Amino acid sequence: MAATSISNLLSTPSLKKSSFSSSSSSSLSWRISLPSAFTAVPRNTRRAESFVVMAMDAKPTVLVAEKLGQAGLELLKDFANVDCSYNLSQEELCTKISLCDALIVRSGTKVSREVFESSGGRLKVVGRAGVGIDNVDLSAATEHGCLVVNAPTANTVAAAEHGIALLTAMARNIAQADASVKAGKWLRNKYVGVSLVGKTLAVMGFGKVGSEVARRAKGLGMHVIAHDPYAPADRARAIGVELVSFDEALKTADFISLHMPLTPATSKVLNDEAFAKMKKGVRIVNVARGGVIDEEALVRALNTGIVAQAALDVFTVEPPSQDSPLVQHENVTATPHLGASTMEAQEGVAIEIAEAVVGALKGELAATAVNAPMVPAEVLSELAPYVVLAEKLGRLAVQLVAGGSGVKSVKVTYASARAPDDLDTRLLRAMITKGLIEPISSVFVNLVNADFTAKQRGLRITEERILLDGSPENPLEFVQVQIANVESKFASAISESGEIKVVGMVKDGIPHLTKVGSFEVDVSMEGSLILCRQVD
Repeated sequence: MAATSISNLLSTPSLKKSSFSSSSSSSLSWRISLPSAFTAVPRNTRRAESFVVMAMDAKPTVLVAEKLGQAGLELLKDFANVDCSYNLSQEELCTKISLCDALIVRSGTKVSREVFESSGGRLKVVGRAGVGIDNVDLSAATEHGCLVVNAPTANTVAAAEHGIALLTAMARNIAQADASVKAGKWLRNKYVGVSLVGKTLAVMGFGKVGSEVARRAKGLGMHVIAHDPYAPADRARAIGVELVSFDEALKTADFISLHMPLTPATSKVLNDEAFAKMKKGVRIVNVARGGVIDEEALVRALNTGIVAQAALDVFTVEPPSQDSPLVQHENVTATPHLGASTMEAQEGVAIEIAEAVVGALKGELAATAVNAPMVPAEVLSELAPYVVLAEKLGRLAVQLVAGGSGVKSVKVTYASARAPDDLDTRLLRAMITKGLIEPISSVFVNLVNADFTAKQRGLRITEERILLDGSPENPLEFVQVQIANVESKFASAISESGEIKVVGMVKDGIPHLTKVGSFEVDVSMEGSLILCRQVD
């Protein structure tokens, strides 16, 4: 069966979201951007080290280009010929890759378009032993029919433990006191710390790592609150955590622990304005992404005493410069991105990525896939404009939700004159899920991982099909997305039944928005989109 890539559907243009107002006297506007194109960090040139584990029977060949835990290697060797060749130059990698069915890397190997082109179509899967995939050219992978998988769950506990380690070390001045003793000093009075019991910890980002940090902090006797506008309140209540607004978290916290993804919305979210809202003497831990903090603003806050201490595992540029005023600040504890660096986490990552690669080579669907699968050409050709419509409706709907409401359930309605069995909605549902999740996270969503990602985030998507009279020439007449039990930034988006509702259809191959709340509209969803309510 003919197949075609849907990589173009995984990177749509930025969409400028609305000037929203519930009356003519006020408005709110913002711009939403998708993550920028992937860039890779050049590697230092080193002499290649190589050893090969081979079998004589006809097995697939897996190239392991960076060190991997032994447990992962054993899993691979049970299924494939394993070539462990480390410190390869780009030229060496391109030479080897044409003989390989799979490639496993960490963060130090650049898997460029040239690598995929050099594979001659043999490379079926690239495994990233870790979370980030900025060193892999996803567009090139998809164009060449190569699946890319990562290992996003194995280091959750390690990252949470490192966050708690930094929290306690910071509170008791462990790093500074250790350096002082090793310098021949004995300054007991200088390094008096603060207790954690009874203090308020604000967990900013209540995903897998954030929730694990919250559990451990409660065990230390801390009062834990959390801010995550997209986390279900019942999940937080289950572990005794209260979800609060961003401003409330800043104003009430004695300690702040960051666990949010780096997105356009969270870039430098802790800036001068945010620091001004905090308690004087607040302490901050960051094991998430360096870019969520304005580092120059943090230095100013440390110098004025607004922030008493900071414990940082991540930085905007890694490694930071040796003369960085932030790293050199006496009230900063710094570690070199060690969040996932435990023996157990490294072995767990090795096992997770080995299982994903072996499964992909067997033709199984991979829950941790981060790029698009292949779709039959005839299906994609017919559904292409509806796929774009689905994603844009999802993006619009989720950005109409007021922060803190928590999106837990979404209902999607497909109206068509075709019999329900003739309409496969998996791709449409995946793109709606993509639109709902990607603007507020760093997760890549596609046909393979959409349902898994939604489940992991506690998002329930239900589908309804309406059979219409008329010609079945078009696969769909309209698509409707509804989000219930939430508040909206744009009051007119709330329908008569009390839920956010957006409806769209395809006209002449172009997605159109046809309804917002109870209001009938007709506007192309190409380019920028502005929603407003006028009082005439």
